[in-house]
Amino acid sequence: MEFSLQSSRLWEEVVEQTKLAKEKGIDPLLWALQVSSSLGTSGIALPSTELAHVLVNYICWDNNIPILWKFLDKALMMKIIPPLLVIALLSQRVIPSRRSHPAAYRLYLELLKRHAFALKCQINGLDYQEVMESIDATLHLSEIFGLQTTEPAILVVEFIFSIVWQLLDASLDDEGLLELTEEKVSRWAIKPQEMEIDGHDMYDEKNIAYCERLQNFNTTMAIEIIGQFLQNKATSRILYLARRNMSSHWVSFIQSLQLLGANSAALKNSKVLTSEALQELTSDSRIFLSRECKTSSRQKFHAVMAFGSLASSVSLCPGASRSDLWLPLDMVLEDAMDGYLVNTTSAVEIITGLTKTLQAINGTNWHDTFLGLWIASLRLVQRVRTSSNVQKFSALFSLNGYYVLNRESEERDPIEGPMPRLDTRLCMLLSIMTLVVADLIEEEEGAPTDETEYGSTNHWKEMKFPRKRRADLVSSLQVLGDYQGLLAPPKFVVSAANQAAAKAMLFVSGINVGSAYFECVNIKDMPFSCSGNLRHLIIEACIARNLLDTSAYYWPGYVNGRINQLPYSVPAQAPGWSSFMKGAPLTSVMINALVSSPASSLAELEKIFEIAVNGSEDEKISAATILCGASLIRGWNIQEYTVKFITRLMSPPVPADFTGSDSHLIDYAPMLNVLIVGIASVDCVQIFSLHGLVPQLACSLMPICEVFGSCVPNLSWTLPSGEEISPHAVFSNAFALLLKLWRFNHPPIEHGVGDVPTVGSQLTPEYLLLVRNSHLLSSENTHKDRNKRRLLEVASSSSPEPVFLDSFPKLKVWYRQHQKCIAATLSGLVHGTTVHQTVDRLLNMMFRKINKGSQSITSVTSGSSSSSGAGIEDNSLKPELPAWDILEAVPYVVDAALTACAHGKLSPRELATGLKDLADFLPASLATIVSYFSAEVSRCVWKPVVMNGMDWPSPAANLSNVEEHIKKILAATGVDVPRLSAGGSSPATLPLPLAAFVSLTITYKIDKASERFLNLAGPALESLAADCPWPCMPIVASLWTQKAKRWFDFLVFSASRTVFLHNSDAIVQLLKSCFTATLGLNIAPISSNGGVGALLGHGFGSHFCGGLSPVAPGILYLRVYRSIRDIVFITEEVVSLLMHSVREIACSGLPKQKLDKLKRSKNGMKYGQVSLAAAMTRVKLAASLAASLVWLSGGLGLVQSLIKETLPSWFISVHRSDRDQGSGLVAMLGGYALAYFTVLCGAFAWGVDSSSSASKRRPKILGSHMEFLASALDGKISLGCDEATWHAYVSGFVSLMVGCTPNWVLEVDVDVLRRLSKGLRQWNEEELALALLGIGGVGTMGAAAELIIEHFDS
Repeated sequence: MEFSLQSSRLWEEVVEQTKLAKEKGIDPLLWALQVSSSLGTSGIALPSTELAHVLVNYICWDNNIPILWKFLDKALMMKIIPPLLVIALLSQRVIPSRRSHPAAYRLYLELLKRHAFALKCQINGLDYQEVMESIDATLHLSEIFGLQTTEPAILVVEFIFSIVWQLLDASLDDEGLLELTEEKVSRWAIKPQEMEIDGHDMYDEKNIAYCERLQNFNTTMAIEIIGQFLQNKATSRILYLARRNMSSHWVSFIQSLQLLGANSAALKNSKVLTSEALQELTSDSRIFLSRECKTSSRQKFHAVMAFGSLASSVSLCPGASRSDLWLPLDMVLEDAMDGYLVNTTSAVEIITGLTKTLQAINGTNWHDTFLGLWIASLRLVQRVRTSSNVQKFSALFSLNGYYVLNRESEERDPIEGPMPRLDTRLCMLLSIMTLVVADLIEEEEGAPTDETEYGSTNHWKEMKFPRKRRADLVSSLQVLGDYQGLLAPPKFVVSAANQAAAKAMLFVSGINVGSAYFECVNIKDMPFSCSGNLRHLIIEACIARNLLDTSAYYWPGYVNGRINQLPYSVPAQAPGWSSFMKGAPLTSVMINALVSSPASSLAELEKIFEIAVNGSEDEKISAATILCGASLIRGWNIQEYTVKFITRLMSPPVPADFTGSDSHLIDYAPMLNVLIVGIASVDCVQIFSLHGLVPQLACSLMPICEVFGSCVPNLSWTLPSGEEISPHAVFSNAFALLLKLWRFNHPPIEHGVGDVPTVGSQLTPEYLLLVRNSHLLSSENTHKDRNKRRLLEVASSSSPEPVFLDSFPKLKVWYRQHQKCIAATLSGLVHGTTVHQTVDRLLNMMFRKINKGSQSITSVTSGSSSSSGAGIEDNSLKPELPAWDILEAVPYVVDAALTACAHGKLSPRELATGLKDLADFLPASLATIVSYFSAEVSRCVWKPVVMNGMDWPSPAANLSNVEEHIKKILAATGVDVPRLSAGGSSPATLPLPLAAFVSLTITYKIDKASERFLNLAGPALESLAADCPWPCMPIVASLWTQKAKRWFDFLVFSASRTVFLHNSDAIVQLLKSCFTATLGLNIAPISSNGGVGALLGHGFGSHFCGGLSPVAPGILYLRVYRSIRDIVFITEEVVSLLMHSVREIACSGLPKQKLDKLKRSKNGMKYGQVSLAAAMTRVKLAASLAASLVWLSGGLGLVQSLIKETLPSWFISVHRSDRDQGSGLVAMLGGYALAYFTVLCGAFAWGVDSSSSASKRRPKILGSHMEFLASALDGKISLGCDEATWHAYVSGFVSLMVGCTPNWVLEVDVDVLRRLSKGLRQWNEEELALALLGIGGVGTMGAAAELIIEHFDS
């Protein structure tokens, strides 16, 4: 702002008055009074910005004499000029001329010390806005910092930051350090614009020595003032705001400050500030918003709340376990073992996001975080190998805060049935978890930008700059050796663990024998004893991915001694990977060796893949067989590459010389069939699911189904084994595998929540392709995320373009027919059409014996078809039709057959035999049979049939046995099991479609050939039976246990789950059991055992003591919740149970009347046997369990419904139990529990940052909830809950957001944040209000600055 002094008579008079006072030597105070009086008479408001300009212009530099500086000081003291503006004006004039006018610079620094820290009085003036705008115009703050705002408080932040920065750059320049900064020059005017000429100061500045001493003193003083700005309660917090909201500028500033602290000579002369102290002031941990101001509830309970660190309260409670911090992770890992779950999202992505969430919420360091990951995944493995007998729970003991298994706990054979076994759990531990750790470490160390680095023989890029996370990984794995009970290897991996230990022993002994040695020598025959465990396998998996190096072999206790030499030389080369890599041919012996042992390196896999692509037909088949062998199941160190290569082989490129009219896929039929059959097992499908390749696998299977389903079965291929396959076989195998990847047999019931459908309803062919296509989208996050880069590479190698269902017309027709069949009664068969003719031919094939001796079955008219006509003379002739044509006719065929059975035209045995003939003719028809039966059962139009052992098979032989075992399984939950028959005399009945389906399935043999189709029919049969009235599922289980006695445990457990699907009260009881077990509330003392061990136990199924034992409630719920239709009711019940648990925790061991008399002691807040710290720990554990249950049950949709609808309704409603309790402690704990629960739910669903796609939905839902909080604080909403509960909830929720999820705050509307802050201040929560505003972005920076000045400017 420029003023023309000549045009203003008033300011001329002021100048003349000042000149006269200078000449006469008038007292500065008298001069100030005279000026103030004359300005007041002239109507000039004081303090005056114009006067500030006049005085500074007058002094600098024509009248730079001491008395005028005294006039200026008195004007500031008399408040006739604004101090901040004077400082701004002087900084523009004095700092650049500090060398030629060192005395003026000294005076400027004195004025700065005197007036720059007195901010409160200056922001309360009427001219506050005008002064700050004048400062902005003087220093060009908006232009320099890029914040286009006229909000005065924001300008205050910029002003303080600019003054400190000017002092910093001036000091660096004075000491010759400015050129060492990255910019080399200052952005501020710290040097004169014109050449300086000594001598125009009128006092003793001609003395060079004096000037140099003064300049040196000034530099020291300027640095001390910088330290004062960083130490002052108000200005240090204002600088924190600059750091938060002007990060790019702050980086340059702090680098310069650290440069000064490390190299300043002037700083050594300071008596009040040291180099070390300045470095400490610049550290991130030092510059923060204070936690010292008055805060009622948070100050009172700060020691036990510690919302940013759950571990802090755990440490105060001897009965707590650190493993409880990771309870959500344990539940997610166990949930991923459900054989009915095929996830479209990589487990690496899910667990990485969850780990970052729990690390942020729990406030743990990375050492504890990595240790928690290993402990949770080891527990996952141990749950399948140890007895789950309830009496064996005593085998749990606590070691360093983690629950581990007693070494003497008995290992049992895993439960048998179509479900994931140990292979999937070891995949999670040794492959997925190490990939998660690799992603977390790479996130810190930086991702490679060159995609060519990904996929070379050096498949994990070496990191040249190890940082803290890598060091924490090392320390966590070293500590992991203390948990011997968890590290005991399952039987079938003992040899691999021992080999890993032997490898380490040979290495530290200096003996290099290579992998060939172990291929030739059985580990049992080795001349030394090596006892390995799961840690040895974990270390090898980490070394293979360059997370560790071989220095791990030298860790104390890692190997059992050393040996000097092998007693005999390495034996002759045996068939194996080493000889194969040296050029040995793929003989049958070699193939068997490579199939039975996993590859040890990427190079070995690449060579096999090269053969599969370019070898002969037999070599391609052999290579495909090898890839689907041990390298897929047990090749944990290279598993991510095995699944990638298999997926790539499923989409072979069109050969350059291909000229045929048919698809090129037909030429690859033998290899494709080997691959499809090789990965069809439950464990293999789960491994692909864990690695996130289900969408791409589905995309590869669709063209195979389209092509081979369109082929007339007049082709055949002979495999090297002698087996002959047809297009029908290839199609059926591919189609069965494709259908496993989505829940095709579930009716399309839209039970989504809000605007997000449930995960189950998303699993459709269209959705799978949509997810696959999303992998092709290149974004900044893709290049930063190793897992996303891998998925991008796999997807693009198949087809670089998006793929849609329209590309597969035959598949699309079948899919639409399947949807129609489920949604409505079957219709549309027109007499004389091709489909009608196919129906007749299939019926004649199925029931040819009946048609020979009596009326043709096709003459029976069903309720939904009108098929009739004479049978084909040669009934043994099977229709030579493409598979898609047959599938189109199958619903009508099954409908006609079922109708004939209902009318007595077909016996049940004939019906089952005919359906089996159809399924044998085209195994893929089983899928359409499932679809039809599922639809017909849901329509409830078929009469039940009596399972009497004559017409239909009878379950009577072991139905009572099944009932007893169901009661045993559910014993720990307290759920009543309905009797299977009233008085034991009522006959067992099933709906006709279900009876027909179970009769069909029990005709299958339990062998490998039938496994892939039983794996398709099994879940459908269970789902079908579960939807029927009780006790249909136990009857089905009884029938099947007669067929497959080895599956007894699995079938009975499946039957026990249906108890909860027919009774919502049973679900509530199960949820209650989960809380009771986790919190140890079934035993009175609050320190009783609970946690993860009690919630999930040791899996289910046991041959110990003659049968099944009670199953932990968490396992039961994880295997039940996907079949619950009304998931919204789950949320309401979980909230209710959480609050009930809080009351139980608060009242455990302490009479009600003494709850409010809790007193502080040295070891926490204690009264009698109860500690508030222990209570808070268990409250957080309850909230963690509740959040996990809600998130797993309904995903993103249910969480958003909870936050947007359920919680506001809960707070508005009156809760009589709260009123009756009458305890302030219970109310407070309840509020904190809800806050922790809510933030955890949101963090699980959205993540703590913005890396996930789900985070895009966060601003809308979170904004709605924050608006609710602000409106309630404004008094616009009446609440029904206890006031203490509401206070604790709001303060706890905001505290967690500020401390754990600061990115969320930036997404909330600024006005809402201001209103929330205002409400918190009304509760005397100034600290929290300030913290909220401080991280709210530029929009709240001004309000935060004003709050800082109000409360910290003394």
